[in-house]
Amino acid sequence: MKMITLRSLTRESEVSRMGGVSDDVMKSTPLCEKHKTLGAKMVPFAGWLMPVQYTGILEEHHSVRHACGVFDISHMGQFHVQGPSATEWLNSMFTNNLHKLSDGVGQYSMMLNERGGVIDDLIIYRLAEEDYFIVVNASMIDEDYAWLEAHKPADVRLENLSADYVGLAVQGPKCEEVFSKMCPGEVLPEHNGIRQFTADGDTLVVCRTGYTGENGFEMFCPAERGVKWFEKVIACGAKPCGLGARDSLRLEMCYSLNGSDLSPEKTPLEAGLSWCCDLSKDFIGVEVLREQKASGRPTALVAIEYTEKGAPPRHGYEVQLRDGTPLGELCSGVLSPTLGKGIAMAYVPAQQGKVGTEVQVVVRGKTVPAVIVKKPFLKK
Repeated sequence: MKMITLRSLTRESEVSRMGGVSDDVMKSTPLCEKHKTLGAKMVPFAGWLMPVQYTGILEEHHSVRHACGVFDISHMGQFHVQGPSATEWLNSMFTNNLHKLSDGVGQYSMMLNERGGVIDDLIIYRLAEEDYFIVVNASMIDEDYAWLEAHKPADVRLENLSADYVGLAVQGPKCEEVFSKMCPGEVLPEHNGIRQFTADGDTLVVCRTGYTGENGFEMFCPAERGVKWFEKVIACGAKPCGLGARDSLRLEMCYSLNGSDLSPEKTPLEAGLSWCCDLSKDFIGVEVLREQKASGRPTALVAIEYTEKGAPPRHGYEVQLRDGTPLGELCSGVLSPTLGKGIAMAYVPAQQGKVGTEVQVVVRGKTVPAVIVKKPFLKK
């Protein structure tokens, strides 16, 4: 039994920035040629050639919000961990508490460096006692594996299974209808749950998670059968969607993107993710988090919303108070298809990050009025 999951991005410039790999060494998923056949615009992301859009980001975004879309998430990494001390070891490596998991259930967590900064955010699934799958971000597969291998006890086995599967994220209010057509007689697992079963001759793993804020699931099949299942999902009513819609969907929900909103220089507490950090247990970086909880975090990742029309906010744009006092730079930004206004996230001094604080975003030498709002932008 093996698994996979997701996370993504959008604009070509930001995709290229995150990728940092030339086209001649770009990896591709088993669905790459199928994406091209469907008319997808392919761009580099995290060392992979991925579809940024098919018919348009706006159309694909609205398909997920109102119907159903499917994303290729085969670039994500999957590790298998098993052994007598697997639970205790992983508990010392990750921020969340694995003792809260039962068989067949997953949890969101983070892996930190000694400074409390985020190496990667990930999902951990407990398959059975002392038996786990860890799903990591595409750009972090090698680094995550090396970090874990360097800290692994002798009685634990760590395997990188990232090339074995194709992953498809099926998201939207009609996802259950799509699933029932794809797999008649089968049922979706509960939220964060995982089921493995055989359908149409293939062993599938279905996980009830997502990165869009909509009802959805992720399905994983053998890599050589990926095109078949991608075509079947589409035939059952899901629209193929690219990384562009993925980014606008996740940002409306204030879901953090590793490499943009999460970094080795910022802690989960600064990112507003204390809910997945159990400070009562010991793990790498916990002392820094305990100190921040006691004395206060220096910066906070806040949600910023335009109050007037303006060019779309982008990564790296400066954020100021209305009097021009610098606060920081945008980590992520987009013109929200649902809200019809610019939305973004940025790290600002914690004392100046209160909801209601009036700010402005510097866009090509001009300032656009904005305000810090309560997360998420889209209330579901």
